[in-house]
Amino acid sequence: MKTFTDRPREVRALFNPAFCGLVIARGIDGFSSVSGRPMPFSLSLLILPLCLHQHTREVFKAATRSYFTKILEDHPEIRVGFAERTTGLFPYTMEAFAYLATCGAVEIDDAGSITLVQGRVRRAISGTEDSRDCQNVARSLGRKFAQLGDRVTIYTSLGIRP
Repeated sequence: MKTFTDRPREVRALFNPAFCGLVIARGIDGFSSVSGRPMPFSLSLLILPLCLHQHTREVFKAATRSYFTKILEDHPEIRVGFAERTTGLFPYTMEAFAYLATCGAVEIDDAGSITLVQGRVRRAISGTEDSRDCQNVARSLGRKFAQLGDRVTIYTSLGIRP
């Protein structure tokens, strides 16, 4: 992966570590608010591929009251190319985690679960419409993951192996 300054402007804008970290933080916050426990690291890897992909984001934005598995059942096209997208976004996800850790915004326990440190990430969601949509969908996904509660089911529903 190229250093941040050597990347094309578009890549720097879309995959900015601070923005990606904020989206992941919203997902962690949503998960913790429902489950009362930290988010497993393996689930946090799914947030960016689901939130940054416009079609997928729009589907989840429109289906806020539906269950995760029901959304995937109604929209099987979400699974098309999802594994490749997740693999392609992995370096940016890890870069975002490094940013969050450097800022002291997350804590990782011995089991590999992630907790958002209170007061380190602004509660208010702001930015452009797309930015707000990404953050809101990430929070919603975190909640849906917590409601489902089973990582294997979530991964299998998306057509990837845990």
